[in-house]
Amino acid sequence: MLSGLVLFAGLFFAGRALANPACAVCTVAVGASLEIARHYGVDDAVVGVWAGALLALLGYWLILWFNKKNWYFAGRDVLLMVISVGSIGFMYISELPYSPQIIGIFYMDPLLFSTILGALTFIYVSKFYQWMKARNGGHAHFPFEKVVLPVAALALLSVYFNYYPLSADIVSGLGDTSALYEFSGEK
Repeated sequence: MLSGLVLFAGLFFAGRALANPACAVCTVAVGASLEIARHYGVDDAVVGVWAGALLALLGYWLILWFNKKNWYFAGRDVLLMVISVGSIGFMYISELPYSPQIIGIFYMDPLLFSTILGALTFIYVSKFYQWMKARNGGHAHFPFEKVVLPVAALALLSVYFNYYPLSADIVSGLGDTSALYEFSGEK
């Protein structure tokens, strides 16, 4: 609850942005929904998708703030986005234990994996929307397309993680090292 209040206060004092990739109301709604979802027991991978999108959105706002201050340097946008999305690490320092699992070819915490995937999805869909808009003469194809595309992509990813969770139960045989111990004779 305290994190939601801090987020709201930060957005309240942020001032106006010139060309937002998303609106402030959407940002506050996503931040509040994350806390509510965790309270009701939604899987961490689903929450991580939306947390990653929120962190990417805050990264876009940080880039706009740097533009307003005329702070430009090589690699600035990528650095700011990495710092923004990387701030999920503070949750592991203060709130969560880091418990890595095998996820495909990766060995990381499911919340961290889904957060990175959610941020990348949001960034890609935002760029895809800009490309589609440019190909359509600078106009959206339908009203609120800027909102519908990222929300739909994140919702599809959330549904996927809901039905195919990133838990150890699903990939139980992949990380089992007991066969190695039997082979070597150790226990």
